[in-house]
Amino acid sequence: MRSFLGKALFTLVLGVPAMSFAAPFQIDSSHSNAHFKVKHMMVATVRGEFTKMAGNVEFDPAKPEAISIDATIDATTINTREEKRDAHLKSPDFFDVAKFPTITFKSKSAKSTGKGKLAVTGDLTMRGVTKQVVLDVEGLDAEVKDPWGNMRIGAVGSTKVNRKDFGLNWNQALEAGGVLVGETVDIVIDVELVKQAEKSATK
Repeated sequence: MRSFLGKALFTLVLGVPAMSFAAPFQIDSSHSNAHFKVKHMMVATVRGEFTKMAGNVEFDPAKPEAISIDATIDATTINTREEKRDAHLKSPDFFDVAKFPTITFKSKSAKSTGKGKLAVTGDLTMRGVTKQVVLDVEGLDAEVKDPWGNMRIGAVGSTKVNRKDFGLNWNQALEAGGVLVGETVDIVIDVELVKQAEKSATK
């Protein structure tokens, strides 16, 4: 009888799926932003940023490839340190923020590319156009406690896009050849995440 009960208990334990814990994090808007750079007149680089973003990330250090990212950038907060240029970037020639005030990224899958590194594939929506991009993410490997008892973690994500793929087509030809604004845009997103109450999820 004891032998039977022992085997039954052993079978029951093996049959129960192991539990993992996906920790939800919120993006700390006051300590996160999205930077970009693009060529100007084929010779110089103009840098700018979006100063406000929000969103949620679910991350389990034991299963990093199961990461989930849902982030929103406020396109109206674009800042290149030049008022007239910022106004032009907000206009229909570029981001058309009156119609499309946000830029979003929603992850679909991820794979490890090294220790503390992930290639996260997701949908980037900008100016009403959605394209799949790969965000190279580093960090998410060291939680720290802030003075108020919250656990925080940082990460950096980067990618390149062709702005014309998203309908940002405006340009101007130069007399000497080439164009005023480059097409390739380098994007770097710095985020600080605040850990929320954990929730359990089965494999």
